[in-house]
Amino acid sequence: MTGDLDHSRAAATDLGLTRAGDAAGLEALISRAARAGKGLPPVERWNPDFCGDLDMEIKPDGTWFYLGTPIGRMPLVQLFSTVLRKDEDGKTYLITPVEKVGIRVVDAHFVAVEMNVTGEGTDQVLTFRTNVGDVVEAGPEHPLRFVDEPETGGLKPYLLVRGRLEALVARPVMYELAEIGERIEIDGKDMFAVRSKGEVYPVMPWDRLERLSA
Repeated sequence: MTGDLDHSRAAATDLGLTRAGDAAGLEALISRAARAGKGLPPVERWNPDFCGDLDMEIKPDGTWFYLGTPIGRMPLVQLFSTVLRKDEDGKTYLITPVEKVGIRVVDAHFVAVEMNVTGEGTDQVLTFRTNVGDVVEAGPEHPLRFVDEPETGGLKPYLLVRGRLEALVARPVMYELAEIGERIEIDGKDMFAVRSKGEVYPVMPWDRLERLSA
């Protein structure tokens, strides 16, 4: 049985990403490119030909689907996440040294599911963990941004993880962010904002917060 699986994975490797018949075939292909366990692969330096779109989608809750079925194995999702790249065209791709295939992302590439706060004031550091295991300190290289959500009247916070890949901050973590927010003057205007690694990230105008809290 194991021999048959190895044979099918080898065959998928010969076929290429767009023709791999199942997640196991994709795993074999990407494992070769990512060299799992040796750090993140240098996807920003790879410039392969575009080989079409793959029936893969990342849902808003961070669940990955392939061929309409959720990928239940977290190690496999983590492997796929290491070869993600969002290009200037706004599209997201799985990248290997020889292939570039498009996938769909409904909202963000990752979800920030946990936050740790150390220090106070200008020394405060916010460290986030994503659903695929990235650990990121918000700061100059990993800024936070807050986007209005007109349909709910609320806000959606995003954290830049790497390249152009972002994590949507999960709602429970967003509440934690709100608890450590401060009134900070930015460009002459009072803002509700959060700090990390010497940076200040405005959430909303202070008067808007007061209206919402009334």
